[in-house]
Amino acid sequence: MKVLAINGSSRKDGNTAYGIEVMKKELEQENIEVEIFNIGMKPIHQCIDCHRCFREKDGKCVFDDDIVNELFSKFEECDGLILGSPIHFAGIAGGLKAALDRLFYIDIAMDNPLRHKVGCSFGAVRRAGGIPAVNQLNQYLQYAEMIMPTSDYWNVIFGLAKGEAKQDEEGVRTLRNLAQNMAWSLKLVQNGREHHIKEPVEIKSNFTNMIR
Repeated sequence: MKVLAINGSSRKDGNTAYGIEVMKKELEQENIEVEIFNIGMKPIHQCIDCHRCFREKDGKCVFDDDIVNELFSKFEECDGLILGSPIHFAGIAGGLKAALDRLFYIDIAMDNPLRHKVGCSFGAVRRAGGIPAVNQLNQYLQYAEMIMPTSDYWNVIFGLAKGEAKQDEEGVRTLRNLAQNMAWSLKLVQNGREHHIKEPVEIKSNFTNMIR
């Protein structure tokens, strides 16, 4: 089994990266491979709602000069997904938001390959605003019908300067529990598929707007 962990911070060695490493260590102890993908510092286009991904259905966005198309190919290959973000003004990092909007739009266009995979998220924050940002990340996972493990507290780790999150003992414990619950959920899904437990069929309906 393989988990893709997305570091939404422009700092590949900051507190968000540390949180991912905490979870990676727990998952690897359960023989689960973890690949880390760093959003990085290069610009990322926002979604322009051109519907190219729906028309072509090739798993690609119209913009081919940033990380999104490369990252979506990893969406299709993974069994689980971790979203980690620094917290900016009680929300997720702007580059990550631009990437996730397009990635999950492509996921819909491709008939939702993330459906019934395991996904979770966490935030790294100085003081406040962490919970609203984690809820924002969770909206993507919920919309994709992913199976979402929880921890024993809200998935937030605290720290400002690089490395400060290591001092947040409760935050570290929270992420360790989250990773262990993720590993268990991944094994449950795998076991169900090996025993041919039938997955629920998605109920289709017409696409409607609130205003006619």
